[in-house]
Amino acid sequence: MKRLHLAIYLLSLSCFSALSQNHPLDPLSWQEYWTVLEVLRAEGHLTDGTGFSMINLREPDKQAVWKWKAGEPFERGAYATVHEGKTAYHAEINLKEKKLDIWRELEDAQPTWLGQEFGSMVDTIKKHPEVIAAMKKRGYDDLQFIDLFVSPPGYYGTEEQKGRRIGHAGFIDVQGVRNSWSRGIEGLVVVVDLREQKILRVVDEGVVPLPEENIDYDPASIGKTREVPGPIHISQPMGKGFSLDGHIVEWQKWRFHIKADHRVGMIISTVTYGEGEDRRPILYKGNLSEIFVPYMDPAFDWYHRNFLDAGEYTQGGLCKPLLKGLDAPDYAHYMNALVCGDDGRPVPVPQIIAIFERESGDPSWRHYSFDMEPESRKKRDLVVRSAAVLGNYDYVFDWIFQQDGSIRVQLGATGIAEAKPAIQKDANDPNRKDDDLYGRFVDPHIVAVNHDHYFSYRIDLDVDGSTNNLVMDRLRQRMLPEEHPRRSVWVRDPMFPKREGDVKVNIDLHKPALWRVLSTSRKNHVGYPTSYQLMPGKTTNTLLSADDFPRRRAGFINHHLWATPYDVSEQFAAGDYPTLSLPDQGLPSWVKANRSIENTDIVLWYTMAMHHMVRAEDWPVMPVLWHSFEIRPFDFFNGNPAMDLPRN
Repeated sequence: MKRLHLAIYLLSLSCFSALSQNHPLDPLSWQEYWTVLEVLRAEGHLTDGTGFSMINLREPDKQAVWKWKAGEPFERGAYATVHEGKTAYHAEINLKEKKLDIWRELEDAQPTWLGQEFGSMVDTIKKHPEVIAAMKKRGYDDLQFIDLFVSPPGYYGTEEQKGRRIGHAGFIDVQGVRNSWSRGIEGLVVVVDLREQKILRVVDEGVVPLPEENIDYDPASIGKTREVPGPIHISQPMGKGFSLDGHIVEWQKWRFHIKADHRVGMIISTVTYGEGEDRRPILYKGNLSEIFVPYMDPAFDWYHRNFLDAGEYTQGGLCKPLLKGLDAPDYAHYMNALVCGDDGRPVPVPQIIAIFERESGDPSWRHYSFDMEPESRKKRDLVVRSAAVLGNYDYVFDWIFQQDGSIRVQLGATGIAEAKPAIQKDANDPNRKDDDLYGRFVDPHIVAVNHDHYFSYRIDLDVDGSTNNLVMDRLRQRMLPEEHPRRSVWVRDPMFPKREGDVKVNIDLHKPALWRVLSTSRKNHVGYPTSYQLMPGKTTNTLLSADDFPRRRAGFINHHLWATPYDVSEQFAAGDYPTLSLPDQGLPSWVKANRSIENTDIVLWYTMAMHHMVRAEDWPVMPVLWHSFEIRPFDFFNGNPAMDLPRN
């Protein structure tokens, strides 16, 4: 039996390692990960204690990628973030020549957490006299079933933080429960220096008893489930309607490259749309760039919880396996991936991306006429999906390709809201203590804390080529002459930003505007430059003050729209190394140069946001809440591109 299990395991590994690189943007192969390790070892930069926050593909030259044709050779490079003792380094490796191009110490930046950094401190923390005394006050003489978690607290400019790798350690009582998210031991935090492996101080803000409510959500805990009569079966008996060649997807008139990425989860690249022999470029690269989740409780145990998730919490990769038939249909095509382990070795992750067609029953277009036969066309989409797990929260990321030339980018938030024990029982407690001032009761003695979610997307549109312009079509009221029966209409008032400093835009419903990227080389049949519009969906503005350190570290949340000239080094909205980062990294820093964005290669950055005041209905697991925006053609075609859809 053991031999059978071993054979199955080796076969599964071969499925990952057999993947070859057929495209310049393909993710690193199994052997390429090992090439990185072998080169670093040969250069004397690999020991038993060396750790890795990241090994990933080095971005190839953009124009070389657009010009590349199947079968042609291409360059391959990788970069790595390496921990050696108390120091971290940035490395770049030429994979074809197997040589080290760059080895640079990270002097003013800190890479993401490694499990080994705080794992070795668990016993030290549990044995600290102040921790033992604080836990005894809470009724614990034995810490066997107490788990620790250590998180970066963000940067606040304190003397304690300067020059250190600070972590805040908290405690969870996991005894007897499956879901321990309501079992945090409130008011007790240990501040540690991970570089020195030292405890700096123990902060005890007072005892709060743990709630007795069990919030497990396994089938046995839920009990009898409802009846859902009339099962719906969806299948594709004639096979999938798209083709997949390595990482290249072709579906109807769309063609694009897709891959899983350790840091940002999923990347869609080289998107083109075919019209006969004409294959028109639309998008070079689109992906999530950063997530920011600040909590709204000023207690010491909570104020430091302002997470830059994509930059700080990518240990093991941002995205995790999808559950077949539950997170995506049974008939979906599932893609596997490799991510970097703490030791730099490749780790297989199965079913990390799902690709599937779906029909929701909606029309693509219709018109009912009394003068001619009514017409309607059925809508079909191609969905590309991944899902992230970031502690308590799960996120579902969709890129939805539509038959009318639009791409809908959709994000679903689910998982478990972070909550704290409360002395007050509930909102009706006669001994009310305002325990829900910074959150809402979701169970007796449990308050889910108010918080925000901000998502930055990097959208590198190349509309009919890489040389584009940005236009802000402002819609303004125009008054009509006194003698006219109407008093007012609205008209288009275009504004063409010339520099990136002109673009920092926030949505104002009283000042509507359309955001479009225009081609400089092509017009449609009525003379307008071809363009694609970034159409925002539901979003919000930040309520954090401008001088609040969390907001300054996540400066991309200051505006819904930014525009920068293309720079291969500018990939992440909060900077390359957001862990314990100084303020104003990433977008706020870049746009200070106020570079030209006129007649050049433009990158848009869109911030989608939501305030989350947690409902009872969000507990113990939150129903998926969807937010979205759309990348849609605007004068790109000469008419409705879905007119040729068949009737059946």
